[in-house]
Amino acid sequence: MPEKKQSAWRFLWRSEDIRRKLLITLGILILFRIAANIPVPGVDREALAAFFQAQGGQGGFIGFLNLLSGGTISNFSLLSMGVYPYITAQIILQLLIPIIPALQRRMQEDQREGRRWMEKWTYYLCVPMAMLSAIGQINIFNSLAIQAIGREILAFGFTGDAWLQSTSVLLVMTAGTMFAIWLGELISEYGIRGQGLSLVIFAGIVSQFPANIQSLLLDEQNRWILLTVMIVVIVLTVLAIVYVQQGRRNVPIMYPHKSQVFYAMQRGKSVKMPQPILPLMVNLSGMIPLIFASAILQFPAIVASYFVRSQTEWVSTLSTSIQNFFNATGTNSWGYWVLYFLMVVVFTYFYTTVIFEQQNYGDNLKRSGAQIPGVHSGAATQKYLSRIQSRITLPGALLLGIVAIMPFLLQLILPAAANSVGLFLVTSSGLLIVVGVVRDTFMNIEAELKLHGYQEKLLIS
Repeated sequence: MPEKKQSAWRFLWRSEDIRRKLLITLGILILFRIAANIPVPGVDREALAAFFQAQGGQGGFIGFLNLLSGGTISNFSLLSMGVYPYITAQIILQLLIPIIPALQRRMQEDQREGRRWMEKWTYYLCVPMAMLSAIGQINIFNSLAIQAIGREILAFGFTGDAWLQSTSVLLVMTAGTMFAIWLGELISEYGIRGQGLSLVIFAGIVSQFPANIQSLLLDEQNRWILLTVMIVVIVLTVLAIVYVQQGRRNVPIMYPHKSQVFYAMQRGKSVKMPQPILPLMVNLSGMIPLIFASAILQFPAIVASYFVRSQTEWVSTLSTSIQNFFNATGTNSWGYWVLYFLMVVVFTYFYTTVIFEQQNYGDNLKRSGAQIPGVHSGAATQKYLSRIQSRITLPGALLLGIVAIMPFLLQLILPAAANSVGLFLVTSSGLLIVVGVVRDTFMNIEAELKLHGYQEKLLIS
């Protein structure tokens, strides 16, 4: 019988287990989108609508929060912070590991227990991070709304009669974040394994596409120009993301000669053994530098929001200037975007270094008896690989930096895009998440198909 290559994906719906996981994932994502439309109690809906209408394009802090929360900022939903506090807590703990020797030893001695410890303390740290993020988010929105429309969006404060409402708002927003995280964990456990939080963010980003395209088409004068630019940006960004994300530097390694001979004899073949390699990723840090750099840059704005309404004039003026600068409210805010680009590149190198050192390739290769040709094992191997990783990280760091400032670059090239910054923010930073999540999800589904015995080659008569 002749052999013909066929894709195992044709059996996707036939496998009862895989079909059940896909339906559970879809159902949880639908539940997440329903919950994302429930507003925080006490929000002035008219003031919120007037504020976003006055904002026009959504850049800086507002646009970034809207991106990660899946557009829930526009109605000040219970899930308006999304899973962002959890990601922030995770980043903080990952950065503390190389700084605190006891944590580093815990992670290296028993990786399984280390992961459990990491997950537990990420949840513990996520709660105060969610509360602080909620307070900062509300203060920034109120201060920006006062500047834009002269009124607050949500009465918030812990003095006088407002403390009870403020406490309830703080609790429900924190609970909303934990609910979103719980839904993500349910997906990872009962749906598509390991993709829970990523799919929650993915669903939020994709849900914004129809509204953003509709707002683009309402611009009768520039609709076709903007539509063409949007398609070009999407295609080029996807190609660049896939190219860089799939980029690897294959470092040749060798094992003891006896092991290779034994490996060949077990299979009864006298063929030449393939050269073992150690693949190093061009973009090891993924989306994390964008999130981390934005969080650092928005911290001054959060602090300044507490002093915007100060009775001292110079304090109020300085706080307003700081807030406007770090929120990138100006369409020609060169300083903010240059700083943002540099921060993304710096944090890409920093985070890559932290993750790479935790993997400890030098000692791991030495324990397995492997060695890079011409390089001493142990510390010398780790130093050699670190030097290679540092060089290949440059393209990934520059891509992330360009993706981060894409809205500003598009405004410089095409002034008509100034009112569509929110759309282009999604097609740059958002696409980085979307493409990565889609790629990882397809790889997981393909692995599930192979695990259930569906091969790519099928015998046909």
